[in-house]
Amino acid sequence: MPKLKAVIIPVTPFEQNCTLLFEDEQHRGAVVDPGGDVPRILDAVRKHDVTVETILLTHGHLDHAGGAAALQRALAEGGVRPPIVGPDARDRFLLDNIAAQARMFELDGLENATPDRWLTEGAQITIGGIAFDVLHCPGHTPGHVVFAAPSLGLAVVGDVLFRGSVGRTDFPYGDHAALLDSIAHKLLPLGDAVRFLCGHGPGSTIGEERRSNPFLAGLLAAGGEAARG
Repeated sequence: MPKLKAVIIPVTPFEQNCTLLFEDEQHRGAVVDPGGDVPRILDAVRKHDVTVETILLTHGHLDHAGGAAALQRALAEGGVRPPIVGPDARDRFLLDNIAAQARMFELDGLENATPDRWLTEGAQITIGGIAFDVLHCPGHTPGHVVFAAPSLGLAVVGDVLFRGSVGRTDFPYGDHAALLDSIAHKLLPLGDAVRFLCGHGPGSTIGEERRSNPFLAGLLAAGGEAARG
């Protein structure tokens, strides 16, 4: 099985981890959460000679999706128009409001995004020919999804879980209980050995967060000890 390489490209003043994921043989892959700074993303694509087959979105926040439309157009000029895939359709209202929200933050160049394909729990996507399961993990946003590749022991979790923290839920549509439920029943069962890439800051492993993340302490005490793996 080919191996996946990950290149983290911090974008926007929010320092969001746009991720270029590609297999190490033919360099086919995906851009995950292109929130902005599209020239920087394109530089990474060219530097690593990646054929971008898909633009993936974990959720609809502007710092994760605001550059998706511009990136798609730029790549199409090179001859291939990769589809924008995800998140779950319950984040449509966020994707439709990116430009207006960007103006509020005085951020230039961020646009509304319209996925070519919405994702739902149980679907699969491929990155460089490697299958990833789609997990619907609401709480941070209603339509947030996570991409998990059991064969690689890898998950791309967006803003659900961080090293030492969890995603914000202090939005009108946020739901802290739902976020913790997503972590307990979708992420922890992936197993302690699974590494994850997140939307901000360094990644970690499920096991390390199970042991040390203070936001998970009460959840584990309440019976969230699912599948250590």
